[in-house]
Amino acid sequence: MSNMKDAVGLRHAYGKATSQLETEFDPATGTLWGYMNPRGTPCFTLGLLKEIREHDAELEANGARVLAGGELQPVHYYVGGSRTPGVFNLGGDLALFMLLMKARDREALARYARMSIDNLYPRVQNYGSPTLTTISLVQGDALGGGFECALSSDVIVAEESAQMGLPEIMFNLFPGMGAYSLLARRVGVRTAEEMILAGRLFSAPKLHEMGVVDVLAKDGQGESATQAWIAGNLRRRNGTQALYRARKVVNPITRAELDGVVEIWVDAAMRLEERDLKMMNWLVRGQQRRLQAAQAEAEAPRLADAAGGTLAAAV
Repeated sequence: MSNMKDAVGLRHAYGKATSQLETEFDPATGTLWGYMNPRGTPCFTLGLLKEIREHDAELEANGARVLAGGELQPVHYYVGGSRTPGVFNLGGDLALFMLLMKARDREALARYARMSIDNLYPRVQNYGSPTLTTISLVQGDALGGGFECALSSDVIVAEESAQMGLPEIMFNLFPGMGAYSLLARRVGVRTAEEMILAGRLFSAPKLHEMGVVDVLAKDGQGESATQAWIAGNLRRRNGTQALYRARKVVNPITRAELDGVVEIWVDAAMRLEERDLKMMNWLVRGQQRRLQAAQAEAEAPRLADAAGGTLAAAV
């Protein structure tokens, strides 16, 4: 990953370039940018969950600081995004869910769910730092667990074409890894339940109107909109971060609450019937089609450049 100059300073590659989580650090604003870049389907596979947890555990162990310029520097903002074109994250690993449910392996399913909470809860708690703000940068579809991931941040920035939703009710289940807790605190219990039971996608403009999305950006301008929000917040960073901490004192989300909901989710998942699994399989194929579309979108500029080069040579 190459260093790049942008509106808020010089960003340095941080961490392993081959990781499924690509990170860059901007020392000018203390912003850590973390981009999910999963291998295969852009969902929360065990591999991606493991890499995120290892990275975040290191961040916590270092007191919300990263090594840059030969020394540990404080992280004031942690922005979570995605490298997959048109996709933030498609949620849980449905193919794995199906295998575990058919095998009646409750413990393995519960381990996956707890691993998901192991990732989500530290972000909800700002990695133990009173001076760190978390931001989700959503530049594509955020479904199920992907939407839960986006909701775990203090601030959500979304591009206009992004869609978010919780499709789990389509296969007779509910999103059990944070959605209820996080949505209820943003829009109230009744609206959260209506969104969960609707099982449909909501556009970013609609979610902005509802108060779920904090910053609505034009397509292709999500990163610059995030930079602008950070730049505009620098002078009042202390007060803003204190406000977000107060929000969590007034409406706390505890690990016990999340674990309790996970147990309900696992029990419900083990009660799914064959017709429910067929619907889940249909959604698995949908995830695979979405991956193919993303790959085609990423490949298009390269093919266009190659075609242009061939035409120029011919002329």
